[in-house]
Amino acid sequence: MPGLRRRRLRPESLAVTIRSRSIADIAAMTVADAVRFFRDLPLSARDEQIVGQVVKEIRGRLGFLENVGLTYLSLDRASGTLSGGEAERIALATQIGSGLVGVLYILDEPSIGLHARDHERLLATLATLRDLGNTLLVVEHDEMTMRASDWLVDLGPGAGVHGGEILYTGPPALVGNAPRSLTGDFLSGRRSIAVPDARARPTGRWLAIHGAREHNLKGDTVRIPLGLFVAFSGVSGSGKSTLLDEILYKAVRRHLGLGREAPGRHDYIDGIDQVDRVLLIDQSPIGRTPRSN
Repeated sequence: MPGLRRRRLRPESLAVTIRSRSIADIAAMTVADAVRFFRDLPLSARDEQIVGQVVKEIRGRLGFLENVGLTYLSLDRASGTLSGGEAERIALATQIGSGLVGVLYILDEPSIGLHARDHERLLATLATLRDLGNTLLVVEHDEMTMRASDWLVDLGPGAGVHGGEILYTGPPALVGNAPRSLTGDFLSGRRSIAVPDARARPTGRWLAIHGAREHNLKGDTVRIPLGLFVAFSGVSGSGKSTLLDEILYKAVRRHLGLGREAPGRHDYIDGIDQVDRVLLIDQSPIGRTPRSN
């Protein structure tokens, strides 16, 4: 009975199964597993009359999630635990599934937090929305998005009182001809971001997270040098935010007596005594959360 209560379903509901799978079993599947399950689900002529349309709708919705690269997510994953990139792509997949035509979509930096692989999938999703007969206006700083657009409008030349002018409008390939456009300078290669010649080295102080197992993390140990600029990379949904936000941030706050929220599943953290303050600066609006400092 405790296991049933954790699933928040009555035993009678869990007793109904499809191919020996209850609704809880199916909800615990990843999108990839669910795609295979419903794709291979045999339906008799009678079944087709009763649930054929429902199964078709389920297959379609799972297909949208598959097309935007979210096959690794479990169907019962709480929305609050999704990364920004995952939530963005779910919203876009929902719009594709709606089949709306003639809509003006305005997107504010949809590529934030996306790995290059996921970025390609995002651009393919945007192209699909356009091909359905919609218009997409995208505010973006990303080079890949600008080059993939059909039409580019560049504002500047600076920010605040130094901006506000339309510097270029036309095909992205010709923005380099705009003499006052910083965007054109970088896209044409006239300007570039320098790579540091020398990098700081570890000082001997480390944090080590052992046995991280929250969500999709597999229990590996990660060592993090303190006092350095450390980047965490990987495709959207690979576990970066889970490791840092759900495990490390919450564990340090609890260790410092600043919060009671339990961190994500892990064994222990070495070196946590070397940290006397922690701040999480995320994409939440400033002033609406104590984490945005």
